[in-house]
Amino acid sequence: MMSELSKEGESGQEPSDIDGACGPAHPNRPPRVGIMGGTFDPIHNGHLVAASEVAWVYNLDEVIFVPTGRPAFKLNKTVTNAEDRYLMTVIATASNPKFTVSRVDIERPGITYTVDTLRDIKRMRPDSDLFFITGADAVAEIMRWKDANRMWDLAKFVAVSRPGYSSSLDNLQVPAHCVDTLEIPALSISSTDVRRRSARGMPVWYLVPDGVVQYINKHGLYRSAS
Repeated sequence: MMSELSKEGESGQEPSDIDGACGPAHPNRPPRVGIMGGTFDPIHNGHLVAASEVAWVYNLDEVIFVPTGRPAFKLNKTVTNAEDRYLMTVIATASNPKFTVSRVDIERPGITYTVDTLRDIKRMRPDSDLFFITGADAVAEIMRWKDANRMWDLAKFVAVSRPGYSSSLDNLQVPAHCVDTLEIPALSISSTDVRRRSARGMPVWYLVPDGVVQYINKHGLYRSAS
């Protein structure tokens, strides 16, 4: 069973009505840290809007973007090298003081699993409450990942989706109150579309941050993508 958050006007509930969300930080509460994991191939404005919206709704003190090293669900697919994806993420997040980027996944040997990411961040921030931000379509995959049943004790999961997206989250066997869902309009943008447009010489301005457009062009990324 999962809780669902709605924008004002859809349910009459403002995000500030949610327990513990929005408003000034309480001096006696633990720091709240969001973790935005992803391939970021490339990072796009939908990722940034999602992180910003979740940070506001849950009153997060920081959002750590964590580019994956070897994504467990993309082992048979071509993925841009980790250093390029990391640098694009640094460029994209540089202007927001709440956003930081971690190398924990790209420096950890082997395949990247979310449970390892959460454990590493928890070791770095032992006194923080963690919020793992992921796509709603990825939650079903997460249930099949390494040590999935142990992740719920490490972080609250926030599954973001585009408006009107229909998912089967309610059918998953997830402990109560472990996963919230939140609609993000800008998630209609996809990294796959950015790669395809780049490969065809089409513009990707305003789909990704300006600095990422320049990085893609400078380094010739995605020119052979399909």
